[in-house]
Amino acid sequence: MVDTPPVTPARRSDATRGAILAAARERFAADGYERATIRAIARDAGIDPSMVMRYYGSKEGLFAAVLDVDLRLPGMEGVGPREAGRVLVSHFLDLWEENHDVLTAMLRVGVTNRAAAEGMQGVFRDQIVPLARRVCPDPGQAATRAALTASQMLGLALTRYVLRLPPTVALTREEIVRWLGPTVQRYLTAPDPG
Repeated sequence: MVDTPPVTPARRSDATRGAILAAARERFAADGYERATIRAIARDAGIDPSMVMRYYGSKEGLFAAVLDVDLRLPGMEGVGPREAGRVLVSHFLDLWEENHDVLTAMLRVGVTNRAAAEGMQGVFRDQIVPLARRVCPDPGQAATRAALTASQMLGLALTRYVLRLPPTVALTREEIVRWLGPTVQRYLTAPDPG
């Protein structure tokens, strides 16, 4: 007989937080911010609603925790100047497939909720702009180039994962990289068209 270590309060707390976040991601993705309720999230997590409030304080606090996403953007060191678009699109597809619920919730709720929009703006400011700054020819244009890149990535996400437009859903990963990679590449590294 194998002895199992006792469940410590810290491990139980981490498990409860994880269950709440998993349930919240699914609920926000399915129902949107306004329709998702603490009671429904708690029911999905198999806990009392007071536990959600204990750990996150409010629905807004819980949603902020759901939106705390690290895009794990690739470093561009060692990536050839003509490969940045392809690498970024490939990474985005991997990330979306691995974190579908979180990113779908961000996208759906971000267009209707100010707090969600601010969370997405923070991800853009803190993660996407620095990446653009590393690869674009004029670091002063990094925010503009990052915004154009984000418009392509979010447009793809909206049509493929949220609206599920059949032609976009039917594209293979390789086709998406072939079509979208050069556009993202142009946004990041092409000379200023002005």
